[in-house]
Amino acid sequence: MAKVIDFQTAPSQYKHWRVDYDAEVANLFMDVDEDGGLFDGYKLKLNSYDLGVDIELADVVQRMRFEHPEVKVVVMQSNQDKVFCAGANIRMLGGASHAHKVNFCKFTNETRNTFEAAEDDSGQKYICAVQGACAGGGYELALACNYIMLTNDSNSSVSLPEVPLLAVLPGTGGLTRVTDKRKVRRDLADVFCSTEEGVKGQRAVDWRLVDEIIPNSKFKETVQERAREFAAASARPLGLTGIELTPLDRTIGEDSVTYSLVEAAIDRESGQVTITLSGPDGAVPASMDDLQAQGANGYMLRLARELDDAILHLRLNERECGLVLFRTQGDSELLMAHEALLLDNGDHWLANEILKYWKRVLKRVDMTSRSLVALIEHGSCYAGVLAELLWAVDRSYMMLDEFDGDNRPMAAITLGKSNFGTYPMGNDLTRLQTRFLGEPELVETAQGNIATALEAKEAEKLGLITYAFDDIDWEDEIRVFLEERASFSPDAMTGMEANLRFAGPETMETRIFGRLTAWQNWIFQRPNAVGPEGALQRYGTGVRGKYNMERV
Repeated sequence: MAKVIDFQTAPSQYKHWRVDYDAEVANLFMDVDEDGGLFDGYKLKLNSYDLGVDIELADVVQRMRFEHPEVKVVVMQSNQDKVFCAGANIRMLGGASHAHKVNFCKFTNETRNTFEAAEDDSGQKYICAVQGACAGGGYELALACNYIMLTNDSNSSVSLPEVPLLAVLPGTGGLTRVTDKRKVRRDLADVFCSTEEGVKGQRAVDWRLVDEIIPNSKFKETVQERAREFAAASARPLGLTGIELTPLDRTIGEDSVTYSLVEAAIDRESGQVTITLSGPDGAVPASMDDLQAQGANGYMLRLARELDDAILHLRLNERECGLVLFRTQGDSELLMAHEALLLDNGDHWLANEILKYWKRVLKRVDMTSRSLVALIEHGSCYAGVLAELLWAVDRSYMMLDEFDGDNRPMAAITLGKSNFGTYPMGNDLTRLQTRFLGEPELVETAQGNIATALEAKEAEKLGLITYAFDDIDWEDEIRVFLEERASFSPDAMTGMEANLRFAGPETMETRIFGRLTAWQNWIFQRPNAVGPEGALQRYGTGVRGKYNMERV
């Protein structure tokens, strides 16, 4: 049986990262244990990383926002001499399956997007303090920070050497951030990305690859000075106290993953997973103080954490299950009331963090390479934040009128004000704006139905669902759809779905993921990179990769 990749960790379990908290400044040290790889067969030398290193980093970033809201500035730095980070481990990439490489790149992209957005979303600014070599994925870590400081010495440089060394591309948004975020001139970016040794010193500043260079003798002192300056300029409130992100209540069975509010039922024979999300299991807290006292057990945060973990588990551990069915059951009015507490207190740090976390979880659903379908059944609670799933999926099916022998409340969808701006997609539009890109007036029509329980006929008329079926046709229509979907090529489905989900304007985020899908999916399978004589296989042997020089 294949090893189950677990995305849950805690500071006491970290092998590769350490955080020192100093009031409003957190010093985050990367110190990768070279013998602590997720799999056997490679050593994580020179602060190179694999998925296990990034799982820890994602946990650090998440805990920084929930457990340490007092932090205004995070300084990312190396705890190893003469190297910041050598990037993704080459031996790991050379030996990993294609699917693992692509999922690894997707997760690292999501993690970098999370700490990149921390300044705007949470008032936590990330500084990258680079001493030593900062190459490939190491520079991509730096690029996702809000400010980059580089030691001005002969050993310290930044580089993206994937093309000349490995015959692949940077997998975590490096090329896109160089041009779109750092706004490096195209010809200089071409030189930079074709040069193995990278760029150092004043040239790195002149080319906008870093923000500041500091003499080695003053580097650490200046970094801390800059961190305190940024903290003093922050508008984030003082004296905030966080909550502990306690371990999830989770059981992984042979054919299921079960949490307190989420259940994923796995049918490997048909390649399907059914994810059922439950409505609230308790009353709405009377105040934000009461919600904070609940800690990680509060309904909205607990549901987000459980859904997030379930999606990640399915991505990496159930790769042949290509179809995900979403179901909900519960009290829609009570769910809306739980969400309303957060929306009405958006200036409270915890309410803000939970809402921003839901934004990230829903983006994770958008980016998951599975066919997604929602079933709106009697007793469902697609309301507010959970209604977002209806427009994240590829199709939705809703029960129409009463079903014989089913005494649950009638299937209904309830829109909330959160559906019109709280949880934007990667294209900076809401899911309803993306859905109705050619009919923007329908978004306004939908907005006029906030807080109304919309049954199937109304929901279909408003364009909020794909199909509505009565009890005569329901089972047959769902069965035919599932059988048809299972018969299609998963490669073709991934390409089709990724194209259709992100209508509208391009953003740096959509370009990063779109280019990852289009280019890395292809390049990572080409013999020039992964063949027996390819660059990834020959790296470190002293023999250059042998390339088929045909342009295709």
